[in-house]
Amino acid sequence: MTHYDLVIVGAGSGNMIVNRRFADWSVAIVEDRFFGGTCLNVGCIPTKMFVLPADLAREAADGERLGVHTSYDGADWPAIRDRIFGRVDENSAGARDFRVGQDNVTVIDGSARFTGERRLVVTTADGEVELTADNVVLANGARAVLPDIEGLADLPGMHTSDTIMRLDDLPERLVVIGGGVIAAEFAHVFSALGSSVVQVHRGDRLLGRFDDVISKRFTEQAAWELRLGRQVTQASRGDAGIELVLDDDSVVAADVVLVATGRVSNADRLACELAGVEVNVSGIVVVDEQQRTTAPGVWALGDLSNHWQLKHVANHEARVVQHNLLHPDEPVSADHRFPPAGVFSHPQIATAGVTEDDARRAGTSYAVVVQEYADVAYGWALEDTGHCVKLIGDRDSGQLIGVHIIGPQATTLIQPLVQAMHLGTPVAGLARAQYWIHPALTEVVENALIALARGIGDGQRG
Repeated sequence: MTHYDLVIVGAGSGNMIVNRRFADWSVAIVEDRFFGGTCLNVGCIPTKMFVLPADLAREAADGERLGVHTSYDGADWPAIRDRIFGRVDENSAGARDFRVGQDNVTVIDGSARFTGERRLVVTTADGEVELTADNVVLANGARAVLPDIEGLADLPGMHTSDTIMRLDDLPERLVVIGGGVIAAEFAHVFSALGSSVVQVHRGDRLLGRFDDVISKRFTEQAAWELRLGRQVTQASRGDAGIELVLDDDSVVAADVVLVATGRVSNADRLACELAGVEVNVSGIVVVDEQQRTTAPGVWALGDLSNHWQLKHVANHEARVVQHNLLHPDEPVSADHRFPPAGVFSHPQIATAGVTEDDARRAGTSYAVVVQEYADVAYGWALEDTGHCVKLIGDRDSGQLIGVHIIGPQATTLIQPLVQAMHLGTPVAGLARAQYWIHPALTEVVENALIALARGIGDGQRG
């Protein structure tokens, strides 16, 4: 049994904790899949690298709307795939090699579980390795889950987001099961590049956890076939390829099926109860504001211990854990007030803060503005229809408390608003105390803020 100053389980955001300030610490990093975690290998980075060519393909097919004679003539899927994973795989391997080359760091390839307080056993290809540590950081993320559908689990041609991007060829027919962010992004990618896409979702609209205006508009504008209010009850392979039977007895045929019905924390694989680490009813490791678990000396971060499942949240939490390991007498807290999220689909979406339903349920005295892209000059250039910025302001404080954007450049347009929420900048000042470039698309944000400032007045209850 080997003792370490620090054991980190998971080499995604957890890997960023160890820098030169840990040079005199003995560190073990345990990883059972790949360095870089979900984001680098099967999540944010490769998916967005697929989104860019998908966006280009869709824009080329849409040029006539602006009087430009462009067209989309097809994609070289293997070339796109190999360009993306040539970079992704190299970075993942490089991150591992870097750690292996450090004198104070031991890399252990395997899956860890607790056997006691800050005691772990790691199952490797060569057997089991026992470890103890002064500090343990749990950062081993989440995994895709499969719904309980007859015949699905063993179906050839069934994929999750972990495997769909490495297909040999672009499928002619793809069925996407699910209505969340992952489903929305892949439906866009494959439909834009030329696959016939059918999305099956049990809800009455896509992205149902988003603000109602955004969810409804996205559902209306989806550029692929939707089967809403439906569930898959059976999956099999027949003469027409994969056949999915829905709960209305209709059948959808496909060559490939993407199951995107959610991801769950990997906490259940750690035997947390043996270490005194509490896991809540949702399967998420419970942490305090400093990212401490209920077990002394054990910390957690990322998808394992929060419900956002966002890389930038995990990175923020990793910086908090890093500081608190190094400065136990001067701990800092994580700031989870306004984590923004983006959906890189068509149309693009960005969101932060509360939804209107959230504000209503909380009894907040609030004002709402919905500003159309089509009302500003850059929106005219786009010949835009159906895209908007929705802002929610608190009448009592004069603060911005919710931002929801659907349309081109949404994930860029939201950033100054996220900054304003974190810094506590009043809506009135944000709207008028700076220049806004004319005629950039940011004018849609400016106009929304001006209207919201009128709606909430000077911060007194209206």
